[in-house]
Amino acid sequence: MPVIKILPHHEYCPQGAEISAPSGTSICEALLDNGIAIEHACDMSCACTTCHVVVREGYQSLNAAQEEEEDLLDRAWGLEPQSRLSCQAILAQRDVVIEIPKYTINHARENH
Repeated sequence: MPVIKILPHHEYCPQGAEISAPSGTSICEALLDNGIAIEHACDMSCACTTCHVVVREGYQSLNAAQEEEEDLLDRAWGLEPQSRLSCQAILAQRDVVIEIPKYTINHARENH
């Protein structure tokens, strides 16, 4: 079972964390299942960028981004070459290290 190492984020995970999730699980689902309440305004339907993460290690082990995800990522705050929408990034067998950006484009945060 791969491990997701989450780098410290002032709001979602101040101390950082390491969680395990089964292969085939999206990073967003794994975070939510482990009490890390990352924003996901579109309910993981690949229609926004609020669940944007930067994959610092293990990027190549994730499924390839589809065109719809790549188009949306162009609007994400803090976009980097290894950015993914966590709702679309599916874990394989390798561990990953992610960073949740400081901001999102969501001006009205919803309570999930």
